[in-house]
Amino acid sequence: MYPERLVSGMRPTDKLHLGHYYSVLQEWRRLQSEQSCLFFIADWHALGGEVEACARMEKHTRDMLLDWLAAGIDPTQATLFIQSEVPEHAELQLLLAMATPANWLDLSEAAQDGSFANLAYVLLQAADALIYRASHVAMYENQSAQLEMMREIARRFNHLFGSEKDFEEKAESAVKKLGSKRARLYAELRTAYQQEGRAGALEQAKAMLDEAQNLSMIDRERLFGYLEGSRKLILVEPEVSLLPQSSLPGLDGQRMQSRQANVICLREDAANVERKVRAMPTDPARVSRSDPGAPDKCPVWPLHQAFSPQQQCGDVRAGCMRAVIGCVDCKQQLAANIIAAQAPLHEAVQTYLDDPSLLRAITADGAEHARKLARETLRDVREAMGLQYQFAGAPL
Repeated sequence: MYPERLVSGMRPTDKLHLGHYYSVLQEWRRLQSEQSCLFFIADWHALGGEVEACARMEKHTRDMLLDWLAAGIDPTQATLFIQSEVPEHAELQLLLAMATPANWLDLSEAAQDGSFANLAYVLLQAADALIYRASHVAMYENQSAQLEMMREIARRFNHLFGSEKDFEEKAESAVKKLGSKRARLYAELRTAYQQEGRAGALEQAKAMLDEAQNLSMIDRERLFGYLEGSRKLILVEPEVSLLPQSSLPGLDGQRMQSRQANVICLREDAANVERKVRAMPTDPARVSRSDPGAPDKCPVWPLHQAFSPQQQCGDVRAGCMRAVIGCVDCKQQLAANIIAAQAPLHEAVQTYLDDPSLLRAITADGAEHARKLARETLRDVREAMGLQYQFAGAPL
């Protein structure tokens, strides 16, 4: 019914680190070359009712955009924008609130936090995807409950507001436009799904409608809704596109996380890389340089495996186990390899650092394109809710 479209976003709460690069950003880079993608900086979500966050927002937003560009997220392939510059997100959040039961929201968390932002978070998150009628939302596996909530909100909205006068008659008229052969198949598949619950029949019917060239957008929309009942599908229920969890360990050997202060930032200054790596803990059993080490028990070793050439990894491992090299030498080699790996990332953003107006142009263009898509959805949502006032023939 609608084009394949993927939406994903990040909250600008801190600098991105190498764990983000080897999970989310590399996956985004792949996705942007395969389908239409919208990637947004979720600045409203980052506020979370914290007034202090406002003072940091511009810097964190700028840093995030630079990190995306450094990682190869391409504004000529994907739409990059800032959430708050597309106010349609907030309008849809409000309209969705009219159809969402209060007990679907986390009242306990909102009461504990003391801010309405937490209570309305799930609605804004749903609006972020539903406003673009996204076919897919890129998120981690542990966020599946959030995706299902989006789907439930869309489903309920369609049920409450998807009615249309003479819908069945208009749908049957649209069926005839398929031609006798396809119309007969459509009827058979609709019956198989509605009466027998065959999910494969639903998918087959949707695929057939996607291929039908002689249908208008509104007729195609009606027939999609007619498959599942007798309602128009105003909002699309998105599917998940799973993001890989980063396996890159932090400086302490645990998973790299900003709040654990065990990260190397995506565009870390070389001096900071050397300082952080030099301070890393090592194999606790290796007290002196002459003691043989056990690389598998040392937090430095997994980072060597991630950043050092294979031959050097072999030399480091053997040298450690035979006490040929010390921990200082080992860390110096690792720091040099991380700095070398980050060099292209620094180089990729130098043009934007030299001319910050280019960043403003990227987000302005992205917001303009996003707003065009968002307005189309809001037009249909407002119409379905009776909010498109024409006053034609209305009594005075």
